[in-house]
Amino acid sequence: MAVKIRNSCGEQPTGHVDRVISMMRKLDESLLSHLAPFAGLTRDEIREILDQASTQRFNAGESIFDEGAVAERFFLLLDGYVRVVRITDGGDHVTVLHIPSGQLFGIASALGHTNYPATSIAVSESITLAWPMRLWSDFEARYEGFSTATQRAVGKRMTDMHDRFVEMATQQVEQRVANALLRLINQMGRKTDQGIEVDFPITRQDLSQMTGTTLHTVSRLLSAWEKSGIVESRRKHIVVSRPQDLVLKAKPGAQH
Repeated sequence: MAVKIRNSCGEQPTGHVDRVISMMRKLDESLLSHLAPFAGLTRDEIREILDQASTQRFNAGESIFDEGAVAERFFLLLDGYVRVVRITDGGDHVTVLHIPSGQLFGIASALGHTNYPATSIAVSESITLAWPMRLWSDFEARYEGFSTATQRAVGKRMTDMHDRFVEMATQQVEQRVANALLRLINQMGRKTDQGIEVDFPITRQDLSQMTGTTLHTVSRLLSAWEKSGIVESRRKHIVVSRPQDLVLKAKPGAQH
């Protein structure tokens, strides 16, 4: 869930996003206390961490960092969505994760890396807090709650990535695409009158990169599901109208 920034009168600022960024420097500790990396910390500890952060804004489609680059910073996503992409030896792009707001990312040190193991791209206009990577070990040593939360996050991400690789190796294409859509609406879905919409712009090409298949195959599947009333697909937006039917498509032995 995005962090809501308000001015001293309790109203949301109405100026350009850059004005919001300038206000980030005065974030009240309570606005972040519910986020996992900060939940176990005192207000003073959160203040210490925030005072060492810088704020950055990224436009939709902009790379936050690239695979193989020296890992100089780690990030907390305050608003927006981030796509994590790996590049295969053949040059293909494979989406391995989507990061919603309120989560840390770019945490190469936690994985034992000195370089970023993947590329992170802003899916929509996104605002982050960033810290120098050299502070990672200091934060883990000084703030027990921070360390515990980040270890859980790393464990969950590794499990999620392992599950994706197993899907690639063992599931039929229709199952993989159905499972990908179910993950998106479960983690980042927004209820509408038509069903549950993926709450950020997503294309059929994006889905093909998530599932290791071709754009043609994804287009064929979505077109068939649209005719059946399972999904509604329009430019950069996908709504799942009948999620229960999509669950059936995701199961082994589903009818094609």
